Amino acid sequence: MAAATVTEIAPDIFRICIFFEQNKLEFNEFLIRDEQPLLFHTGPRKTFGEVLAAVRTVIDPTKLRWIGFSHFEADECGALNEWLTVAPDAQAVCSQVAVNVDLNDFAERPAKPLAHNEILTIGRRRLRFLRTPHVPHAWEAGLMFEESERILFCSDLFFQTGQHPPLTESEVASGAAETLKKYQGSPMANSVPYTPYTDRIMEGLAALKPATLAIMHGPTYRGDCAGQLRALAASTRELLANDTKWP
Repeated sequence: MAAATVTEIAPDIFRICIFFEQNKLEFNEFLIRDEQPLLFHTGPRKTFGEVLAAVRTVIDPTKLRWIGFSHFEADECGALNEWLTVAPDAQAVCSQVAVNVDLNDFAERPAKPLAHNEILTIGRRRLRFLRTPHVPHAWEAGLMFEESERILFCSDLFFQTGQHPPLTESEVASGAAETLKKYQGSPMANSVPYTPYTDRIMEGLAALKPATLAIMHGPTYRGDCAGQLRALAASTRELLANDTKWP
């Protein structure tokens, strides 16, 4: 595991990246510096020290107010309780399903559930919460959209292996499709579901017209984000819609 690197991807919005050489995979957390700072993803519990040190270069970690994530998974919220210990006023924010099914038992303090399209104001920035069940994974999944810079914090969407530049204007959909193809036939084959809601949800994300995609496993992308979301939806449909193999 390499030391964390910190890149400002937009004014007061930072990508914290740790590269795992063993599985050739980046883990990215995103920190928004504002009156009420927000961290999107905590990283796994075992990386907490590295992420904490990185956050400390940007803000006083004890002042962290919100901890957002998409779905209940180690790299999304594994270090949640460590953060709740460090930051006494911090509170998790996620979907109502995640609160009811996971965090009411897991988290050391009550979480704040968010409804679809509910706005979380953290100072000068507003984050729109989007319910996205099974996009990218799990029925409790949700994403956040920062409205002023039009950044979509898209969790495992566009998941791709390898080490990448922090920021890119080169398309990212084909790399995600190649990774999805590579995992077919492996134990990771069922990690991305295709449901009757997938295309509608992906089109809803594209309709937001993001300017930036803050990707958890891969580079942060600037450019035609709506086109990239539609391309990813098409490749997911092509690969998975008619997949009758189970398990």
